[in-house]
Amino acid sequence: MSTVDARVSDFEEMYGTVHPGRRMTEEEFDAWIWVGEKTRAEWVDGEVVMMAPASVGHDDLVGWVRSVLAIYVRAKELGSVHGPEVLVRLASIRRKRLPDVMFVSKVRRGVVKETQIDGAPDLIVEVVSPDSAERDWVRKYEDYERAGVREHWIIDPQERRMEAYRLGAAGKGYRAVKAKGRRVTSSVVSGFYLRHAWLFGGELPSVLRVVRELGVGD
Repeated sequence: MSTVDARVSDFEEMYGTVHPGRRMTEEEFDAWIWVGEKTRAEWVDGEVVMMAPASVGHDDLVGWVRSVLAIYVRAKELGSVHGPEVLVRLASIRRKRLPDVMFVSKVRRGVVKETQIDGAPDLIVEVVSPDSAERDWVRKYEDYERAGVREHWIIDPQERRMEAYRLGAAGKGYRAVKAKGRRVTSSVVSGFYLRHAWLFGGELPSVLRVVRELGVGD
């Protein structure tokens, strides 16, 4: 039996698949998170943060954003898109987060590992839910800024609000990206943008129609 298998066996015997309710080392978290049924949790400097199940509306919006971004990125051969079930390891600040959507450029494909993204993605998009507002607007914003995530977008359906931030020159903190015509454009994913009306205009528009506007397909 390997060391990892033995550690997993110990956790199953001690805790089953239930959160043990104590601090963990990163190694312990890695062993626990893969035991039994999939568990949605983040690791924040030794603390385990359990993630509530997503609402249908939240799941729909996250899936829509990921689909639009993934089709665009694949068509333009810019890199890869992941989330919302893939952990990102931000070793410099002792965090393991579960972003809703993230983009890794092809020149940095080495950070994409089998079980996690091991390093700051180039872009992270978080969709705010009622129970995650403070975490998304404050704590994750600060984490991504400190870890060097080049661009961070926050979509808040409750407030009908979309904001984007990008790191300043030489990594000097986040600067707000100004929307033009109620449209936010990425500097990390060349040519990609999202319109306020797409996200908050009622029913989400067709993914195919949106990616065609973005220059993909016929």
